[in-house]
Amino acid sequence: MIQVDIVREPSGRISSFTMDGHAEFAEHGKDLVCAGATAVSFGTLNAILSLTEARIGIEQEEEGGFLRCYVPEDLPEGIDEKVQLLLEGMVISLQTIEREYSKYISINFHS
Repeated sequence: MIQVDIVREPSGRISSFTMDGHAEFAEHGKDLVCAGATAVSFGTLNAILSLTEARIGIEQEEEGGFLRCYVPEDLPEGIDEKVQLLLEGMVISLQTIEREYSKYISINFHS
């Protein structure tokens, strides 16, 4: 199962997210849940890096299905707003996948 942990500050701001595990919906290379979650998360990170001046922290392990992103607290307000909007879009997309495939992906929120 893919575990997605999203950390929100009391203000609601997303400060980090972690995605870990494998969906095991289908064999490697044919796993739609894994492909969808990967496309959404990496698409979001690519959008942040391409469309904003934010320098976010990214850790990844290809073999383990692990991805972590940290959003610095000291981003200028306008840039942080763009980053947050993109991250909220990611959350909505992942929740859409979770609604259909809850046996294979789980999203948890932490503060």
